[in-house]
Amino acid sequence: MMSRAERSHLGDWWWTVDRALLAGLGVLMTAGLVFLMAGGPPVAERLGLPTFHFLNRQVMYLLPTIALILAVSFLSLRHIRRMALVTYGLGIVLCIAATKYGPEIKGAHRWIQFGSIGVQPSEFVKPAFVILAAWAFAEGARRRDMPGGTLAVLLLPMTIVPLILQPDFGQTMLVTMVWCAMVFVAGLHWFWVGGLGGAGLVGVAAAYEFLPHVRARITRFMDKDSGDNFQTFWSQESFSSGGWLGTGPGEGIAKRHLPDAHTDFIFSVAGEEFGVIICIGIVLLFAFIVMRGLVLARRSDDIFCRLAITGLTALFGLQACINMAVNVRLMPAKGMTLPFISYGGSSLISLALGMGFLIAITRRRPRTTLLNRDEGLAH
Repeated sequence: MMSRAERSHLGDWWWTVDRALLAGLGVLMTAGLVFLMAGGPPVAERLGLPTFHFLNRQVMYLLPTIALILAVSFLSLRHIRRMALVTYGLGIVLCIAATKYGPEIKGAHRWIQFGSIGVQPSEFVKPAFVILAAWAFAEGARRRDMPGGTLAVLLLPMTIVPLILQPDFGQTMLVTMVWCAMVFVAGLHWFWVGGLGGAGLVGVAAAYEFLPHVRARITRFMDKDSGDNFQTFWSQESFSSGGWLGTGPGEGIAKRHLPDAHTDFIFSVAGEEFGVIICIGIVLLFAFIVMRGLVLARRSDDIFCRLAITGLTALFGLQACINMAVNVRLMPAKGMTLPFISYGGSSLISLALGMGFLIAITRRRPRTTLLNRDEGLAH
């Protein structure tokens, strides 16, 4: 056990970090391995891969994930902003490159290949976007000569236009909702919040009208008999057959029919084999992490910290909500992973970056540190 008197980087980190957040993330990662042990083998067998191929790969991905969370959590606020700026710039460039040179998967160009390694750059843009938007809003509030609000507004189209070109309507919707949450916390009048909501509805209507794959998904969601509802049927069936206590590990049937049982629909696999009670526990775990983040945001006296914590927490929570809502058929199908539970390298590493930012920003810092930081910015 570390002593409070120990004056080292590790000792300072341990006594200033929010250990409840760390524990919640650790439990999520562990649960993800357990669920992947159930949902991964059938998919691996269909693809002619070793039975525990996806589980073994997930363990490999978790090692750099944990290392990245810990490394980023040591950064100062200044270094967090610099890292976010570099990540955002590279991510946007790669998103644009993916639209031209990336492979077409399910009608979209969202990935870019580096040899045998595939990367989804939009995943890394999201946490960096939150940090930059929070920075712009905060600087606009501190300095009258700084057009921070205008920069924060311009950041949104700069981010979502490359996503729409891919096209990736799900990530576009997620980024927009997170940005609106930050705008609300930044103190925008209710009139403008309502206006943003109306603009969002217009955007959804435009996507329905001009993007065939969006129209098809919404139509299938509204009318079960209008098209192929294979995945949503089996995801619902998994909860029905699992009941409250589940069929037992390895006894599920739906996972043998779900092509994305290890990624987008792993929550359904958990519902069938481990029961609705365990799924409710997972929902409560996500809710705990989100509420913990919001409580820490409310306690912060620094505008940038408050906005960044809110944005990162909203990003994490909304992504989880969208995935789980799709699994229980409360939303049209979206290609969005369940944070730290679904299989995926790009998803895990980008989540590690976002949660590393969150843990670093929520660390308890003496008020003199923030004041000195502000004076340094002023000069």
